[in-house]
Amino acid sequence: MNTKKPSSPTEHSEISSEQLIGDFKALMADAEALIKATASHEDGAIASVRSKASETLANAKENLSMFEGPLVDKAKVMAQGADDFVHRNPWEAVGVAAGLGLLIGLLIRRH
Repeated sequence: MNTKKPSSPTEHSEISSEQLIGDFKALMADAEALIKATASHEDGAIASVRSKASETLANAKENLSMFEGPLVDKAKVMAQGADDFVHRNPWEAVGVAAGLGLLIGLLIRRH
């Protein structure tokens, strides 16, 4: 799992999508290990669940491979757009960041 912290706000969406994909791949690997670990159990209920989980896992792998590239590309475009905005409007970016910090601080203080 990727534990790298974003060094700037523009990296946040790119790292988040990469983390999501990495976490999903780890979940699929764990599910495969669980399916293999229960392979020796031929009980009807366990076999049925294992079969359904294998099918779902295969579909998830196919969907992930189909959407991984476009998702990463979209995150990179969003990060570049945020970076461009900050470079063109640095004081507005500082104001937005300060406002969000204040809002988050107020929300945290309530809880």
